[in-house]
Amino acid sequence: MRGIEISLNQTQKIRLQRALKQLESLYLRANFNASVTVADTIPVSNEDTILKGHGTSERDGEVVATLCGVVERVNKLVYVRTLRARYKPEIGDIIVGRVVEVAQKRWKLEINFSQDAVLMLSSMNLPDGIQRRRTALDELNMRSIFEENDVVCGEVRNFQNDGGIQLQARSQKYGKLEKGQLLTIPPYLVKRQKHHFHHLEQYGVDLILGCNGFIWVGEHVDARDCIVEDQLNNTEQQFTKSNTTKEMPLETRRSICQIANAIRVLSILGFNVTLEVILETIDLSSTLNLGIDEMLGPEFHVLVAEREAERRTSMTKRKG
Repeated sequence: MRGIEISLNQTQKIRLQRALKQLESLYLRANFNASVTVADTIPVSNEDTILKGHGTSERDGEVVATLCGVVERVNKLVYVRTLRARYKPEIGDIIVGRVVEVAQKRWKLEINFSQDAVLMLSSMNLPDGIQRRRTALDELNMRSIFEENDVVCGEVRNFQNDGGIQLQARSQKYGKLEKGQLLTIPPYLVKRQKHHFHHLEQYGVDLILGCNGFIWVGEHVDARDCIVEDQLNNTEQQFTKSNTTKEMPLETRRSICQIANAIRVLSILGFNVTLEVILETIDLSSTLNLGIDEMLGPEFHVLVAEREAERRTSMTKRKG
C-alpha cells in the first residue's frame, strides 16, 4: 500500500486498500493518455518537429519514455514529469528554509535541496526599512537579523553558476518565522499554486506551503510598517522585544497542532497538500470529536482516505 507504515488491523487494511485502489482507478481514468512507464511510446505527430525533453528518448523513430510519470507538453517540447522526485527549484518559488551558516554578507539556508541556498545581505530589507547601501556595520549586525537554526521564508531569485540557489526576501511577507512548527514532507506533494501564504482567521494561524516541502504552521503575525519601525527608539525596541516573548494562547497552540497533524496524515497517505484538503481533514476530525493526538491514529488515516475517495468520485461525476 504505497509503503504506508501504519499499524492497521485486518479490517482497516482492507478499507484502506479499497480506498487507495478507488483513488488509483480515478487517476488512471483521468490521465489515461498522459501516464507512462519506462519504454512506453509517447504519441506525437510526425508532421511537427518536436523537442525531446527530460525523461524521453528516441528508439526506432519513436519517442519513448525513460521515466515513470506524466507526459507534459509545452508548445513543441515533450517531457515526462515524474510523480515522485526531489525538489527542483524554479525562479519565483516560495520556500521555507533553516539557517545553517552565517557567512560574509550572506546566510546559507538548508532548503531540502542538494545544495544550501544563499540569501545575500543585499537581497533583503534591513530592520530600519531604508533602501541604502549595506555597510560594514550592517555586516557586523547580521546575527541580530538571522542566526543559526532560525527558520526563514523567502523566494527563489536566480541560479548561480555552480547550480546553487540565490534567494531574496525584499517583501513584508518574507523574513524570520517564529512561534510555530516546521514540518517536512515530500516536495512533490506541494504543487505550485498562485497563493502559498494562507491566513486561517478562524484559527489565528498562518500557513506557508513551501514548494521545497517545508511547511510552516505558526501564530498569525501582522506585517509591520517599515516606516514605523524606523521611528522606534531604543526604549520602544526593547519594549517590543519583551512583548514578542509573551506566551502564545493555549487555543492557538491547539490549532497549530491540529493543522500540523492534518498535514502529517495527508503526507503519510501520499495526498497532495492543499489548503482545501487540509481544512477538510480538520473538519472531519472536529466532526468525529477526535483529540489532537487521536488524529495520528490508524482509524483516522483510513477515514481520511475514504473521505478523499468519495470527494474525488463526486467531482468526477459532476464533470461527467
